[in-house]
Amino acid sequence: MFDKLNAIEEKYNEINNQLSDPKVIADQDLFKKLAKAHSALSEVVEAYQEYKRVKEDLAIAGEMLEEETGESAKLLKSEIDRLKAEEEQLTGKLKLLLAPKDPNDEKNVIMEIRAGTGGEEAALFAGDLFRMYTRYAESKGWRVEILSSSDSDRGGFKEVIFTIEGDRVYSRMKFESGVHRVQRVPETEAGGRIHTSAATVAVLVEAEEIEVDINPNDLRVDVFRAGGHGGQCVNTTDSAVRITHLPTGLVVTCQDEKSQLKNKEKAMKVLRARLLDKLQNEQHREQAEARRGMVGSGDRSERIRTYNFPQNRLTDHRINLTLYHLDSIIEGNLDEVIEPLITADQAERLRNVD
Repeated sequence: MFDKLNAIEEKYNEINNQLSDPKVIADQDLFKKLAKAHSALSEVVEAYQEYKRVKEDLAIAGEMLEEETGESAKLLKSEIDRLKAEEEQLTGKLKLLLAPKDPNDEKNVIMEIRAGTGGEEAALFAGDLFRMYTRYAESKGWRVEILSSSDSDRGGFKEVIFTIEGDRVYSRMKFESGVHRVQRVPETEAGGRIHTSAATVAVLVEAEEIEVDINPNDLRVDVFRAGGHGGQCVNTTDSAVRITHLPTGLVVTCQDEKSQLKNKEKAMKVLRARLLDKLQNEQHREQAEARRGMVGSGDRSERIRTYNFPQNRLTDHRINLTLYHLDSIIEGNLDEVIEPLITADQAERLRNVD
């Protein structure tokens, strides 16, 4: 680990010198590139320099202790204990900083929630999940925009696709992919029997155009008239858009906007995200399998969580987490569910640090 840290510190000092070079300052593209690299290394270098300071202080305190007795020795022992605790804390921090990072953590996401088994009750649950995520996003200062939705008869969603934009959204939302199961008494159930239904959640990285090269010739774009409940027309123009990516067979439909152009833009955003997700899944299949043991692979077929309303209980099956205030969590207080998942993920990544 310390060989890596020495190399990183050396690289950091080298970049530091380059940033003060007039030739580099004159080349704005190079300057920005080096400034970004400098910023990326600064946290680990600062932590390493602090670690070295603590080690030096420990060595000095140890030498002094050999020559002291009585009250002075007692004070030095107390100081040594404090420094050892700080050393241990900094060692853990450095290991975490060196652990492999998810390159997508800084990115925005596109989330897709679909009602699964359970009919209308599943659609209502999909609506509950959407509201939970929306409220959580609001608490973080993130922005939510619906890209596409299909309402159910009783106010839920058969499907809803939306973006969440903000600071490090993917780093917190990536653990939500999978099957979410609900156990509760439906409003329509006269006998008070508990029903089990489910909804699937997909969390996709919002892809930039440069990340996914889409050949226009690979697309089939169909336009049609958007429809509401019971065949009612949302508008009287062909504004709804269906885009088919011919090589993969992926199909995206968007009809929420009255403008055909806006619907096409939103559909392309979803298509890019799905294509990037497909590409990354193929490239990282082995890594995803390795991560499955701790927090799951993010596979949409994997049951990750159960929401038991009669017992006010939420269970996350990946890390055996059980909480007994589902009423608060479903209102958007998700941090106490997400934080343990982040901790478990960090522990898994730390295994890969020498």
